[in-house]
Amino acid sequence: MTRQPIKPGLRARIGLYAIGHPHYWNQFPGLRDRLLAYTSFLERRMAEWGEVFNFGMVDEEAKAREAGEWFNRHNVDILMCHAATYAMSASHIAVPQVCRRPVVVLNLQPAARMNYARTDTGEWLSQCVACCVPEIANAFARAGIPFHAVNGLLGLDAPVWPSKADEVTAGLPDAVAAWAEIKEWILAAGAARSLRSGRLGMLGNTYPGMLDMYSDYTMITAQSGMHVEVLEMCDLAAIIPKVTESEKAAKLAEVEELFVISEDSPADPLARKPTPEQMEWACTVAVATERLVRERDLDALAYYYRGAPGNEYERIQEALILGFSLLTGRGIPCSGEGDMKTALAMKISDLLGVGGSYSEIVASDFVDQTVIVGHDGPFHIAIAREKPILRGMGLYHGKWGSGVSVEARVRTGPVTLLGVTQTREGRLKMIGIEGTATDGEILRIGNTMTPVRFHAGPKALMDEWFALGPTHHFALSVGHNVSLFRKTASLLGWPFEIVGARR
Repeated sequence: MTRQPIKPGLRARIGLYAIGHPHYWNQFPGLRDRLLAYTSFLERRMAEWGEVFNFGMVDEEAKAREAGEWFNRHNVDILMCHAATYAMSASHIAVPQVCRRPVVVLNLQPAARMNYARTDTGEWLSQCVACCVPEIANAFARAGIPFHAVNGLLGLDAPVWPSKADEVTAGLPDAVAAWAEIKEWILAAGAARSLRSGRLGMLGNTYPGMLDMYSDYTMITAQSGMHVEVLEMCDLAAIIPKVTESEKAAKLAEVEELFVISEDSPADPLARKPTPEQMEWACTVAVATERLVRERDLDALAYYYRGAPGNEYERIQEALILGFSLLTGRGIPCSGEGDMKTALAMKISDLLGVGGSYSEIVASDFVDQTVIVGHDGPFHIAIAREKPILRGMGLYHGKWGSGVSVEARVRTGPVTLLGVTQTREGRLKMIGIEGTATDGEILRIGNTMTPVRFHAGPKALMDEWFALGPTHHFALSVGHNVSLFRKTASLLGWPFEIVGARR
């Protein structure tokens, strides 16, 4: 159920440069041009996922400062240092000192094996890429420069320079793995860039009494870069009378295409077929919420309202789940109960293309040894196993009012839970847990639910998980994404902890 996002995420801006030793250029004619041809190949591949700014060769301190300033002018998100041959660390350390961005050093050998019998010194220097990487690691660590390395093969799909060895290595495992890492770094940089320029709406307030949910708006902006747009229910209420009959009809047609409209639940008398009045009101509010998102240029939203029974705003609150599920499926994650930290987790997951559905622990199945995760909404439609079901709710559990709710499950296969929590020191922290969504039984009470099997059974899993101080909500994403989330946390400067054996 892929749908066009309302606000596509931003592409990363990548600062690419090669490093080398200037004394080699006169000694070995053609070597510099050969190495730059490899860097140009890197540029072409990286351009699939981001905007690349290729400075070229940095082989002396003055040029390093020039490159750093050049990257600053282009406002890059991440630096890719191509270790093209041996290079003295002093000749290029100024690049990240001037352009203060995280550095990924690309230790990518062109050939899987040198032609030992025919390789001369110049040819060897084109393959001598790993020699300087320990030196870089040491110098950067002592200078306090964030440093990461991608090791493996360059992965050429065709020769770019005459060579005495076979340099076409695109299909070899060490090339495939290296490029998977590079792609993850670029996607993570794009996600971090999107957060830094994003706008997080806070509609209403946090569910009273949920201490783990409470967040400091300034802390959210300071650590994620997202502007927090404080919204009132009257902002939404003012839009509702402007919704036209044609807009309501179009929204209802969209809903009927995307959802199965339920009959009464055989298990729960509170879960019934939605009435025509409930459907019309939910569609009306859905049109208004989308208009609010567009008018305020929002990238994500956290929401909750609790007021006197029967007032206008409570009636609006009752109808929010449908519209916010539709928005979540179009790249505007909406987090219930005023949970801004989980809105961040959902947004990060969505920006990385892996979904991100609002979830909590529903219950455990100690027979199947699974944990059932989900919520009463909003749900990320793009990662549904099948068409979600709309149910009419006579009462929302633990809340006030009634309305339409979404019942769905995430498709079976690898999944990852991503939580964003807050430490005692006030730092945002990510927690990742990988598992497998199963086809086990779920309830039919109008909630989203997915049984997930983890590296350990429910008891052992929760022993480890809860010790990390999580919040009780998290984003459910598809795929095993710990490696991707770890890189994103690194670029945001957040701690990242993993539950389970995949570390």
